Amino acid sequence: MNPVARLRSSSRTPFLQVVKTAVAVVAAVLLCQVVINGPFPTFAAIAALLVVQPSINQSFVKGLERSAGVVLGVLLATGLHFALGDSVWVVLLVIVVAILIAWALRLTPTSATQVAISGMLVLTAGIVTPNYSADRILETVLGAAVALVVNAVIVPPVLLGPAHLAVARLARDTAVAFERVAIGLTEGWDRDRWHDALLRARSLRQQHAKAEAALTSAQESLTMNPRGGRHRTILERDVVVAEHLRVLVTRVTGMTRAIQDNTAPDLRADPMVGRIATEVARIGADVRALGAQVESAVVASATSSSVSASAADGFDDPAEPALTAPLEVVRPNSRHWILIGALLEDIRRVREELLGEDD
Repeated sequence: MNPVARLRSSSRTPFLQVVKTAVAVVAAVLLCQVVINGPFPTFAAIAALLVVQPSINQSFVKGLERSAGVVLGVLLATGLHFALGDSVWVVLLVIVVAILIAWALRLTPTSATQVAISGMLVLTAGIVTPNYSADRILETVLGAAVALVVNAVIVPPVLLGPAHLAVARLARDTAVAFERVAIGLTEGWDRDRWHDALLRARSLRQQHAKAEAALTSAQESLTMNPRGGRHRTILERDVVVAEHLRVLVTRVTGMTRAIQDNTAPDLRADPMVGRIATEVARIGADVRALGAQVESAVVASATSSSVSASAADGFDDPAEPALTAPLEVVRPNSRHWILIGALLEDIRRVREELLGEDD
């Protein structure tokens, strides 16, 4: 891979965040010039640059990390300066001691790095006095506070869209996996085709993990967010749906694996297998309907000021699933009874999951 290509990100930072960062830096510098009236407030500009994050919660955490690191670094540099004087060796000592202190306190990488950087900047930027050190700490706090306010006031970010889309896609692809099982049982696939179906079903696990990560980012974006009120109900619904889909993904993967391991040329001829295929096709239809409910939730929220509180506990007025009552086998097949029994148990558990009877 071209080393230069590593300098570029796979995705571009939203332009709105770029604008907010620029506004935060300018506002922080101007405020410090009025409040402190000293040299250029480098610490305030750096704090503003670092604190504007994709979510308000992340900005708040970055502000705390930045402020804590600066306070430790400035106090350390000031103390060693008065004790040992002003020389290159003192600067190096401050950096080493700062690294050791950060390690001993188990500080986050942001705070740990900031301790050493702040100490170094204090010793190399000018004459160190108690007032000078206090001003640098005040600069940092003002810069972080301004960045937090700017991020909260200028269109606070809501990352609900990517999470919502990820859950909807997961529901759709899970429905496809169930439908694939139904088609395979109906057409009598060979072991190779079932192996390909198994690989596709297993890929749903990674897809579910990505959906969970997107939901986590969305939850974080709504923390401390004044715009989060009407979005939280939809997000809670998506979390519930994602948990249902986690179980369904496990089930469809297990069903596909069981069929691959136990398929036989005469499996299709068993009348019970045909009935099972019909039930699995109905499962696919129900999961597709679940995905349609997920997609319609955002549309409904856009036309209404509130969403039913029941969405946080389940599905809004769900239609009766297409699944029939659990199938009964009067006389087990002597060759395929293990596979048929396993598939029937999976169908029963999927039905319970769709109806919410598993609790």
